[in-house]
Amino acid sequence: MSANHSSPEILKERLCYQGRKFNFEVSHIRLPNGMEGEWECIRHPGGALAVPLTPEGKLVLVDQYRFPLKQRLLEFPAGTVESSEKAAETIKRELEEETGYRAHQWQDLGKFPLAPGYSDEYIYSFLATDLEQLDTPPDQDEDEDIEIALYTPQELEKLIHSGEANVDAKSIASYYLARPYF
Repeated sequence: MSANHSSPEILKERLCYQGRKFNFEVSHIRLPNGMEGEWECIRHPGGALAVPLTPEGKLVLVDQYRFPLKQRLLEFPAGTVESSEKAAETIKRELEEETGYRAHQWQDLGKFPLAPGYSDEYIYSFLATDLEQLDTPPDQDEDEDIEIALYTPQELEKLIHSGEANVDAKSIASYYLARPYF
């Protein structure tokens, strides 16, 4: 980024919606070039995602219904970072709740913006290894409809490249961040 770029001036902000997972706000701003306009933004606390790899070399994914798309998606386990948690704590909890697996080794893969055109959400991505399957079944939230799916890395890559399954973008990006480690 060039040092000559200055930030827009926020002239007015208004909260249009406050939800349990995100807020929606509209800001009236003035760009450095003098143009003014309204920009809409979803304010989100961020999400944490695990790329879980079993000792047998299988990736643990969740197949779940996503209402906005009105279809099922294949995804790595993930969840919204709670205000009382760090991303690493969130994903450890979410991995157990969604899949019934616990990881004993964690590798931080970094973070990336999910949809910067309309949201400030970042995804914090982790590789989860040395997995053990818990005796208790997964503890899904009331709004979740999750089935566990196991794939080898080669099988998942085939699904991604062929389009045979709907794999979400955060899972594809995180898979390729984790790929050098397995």
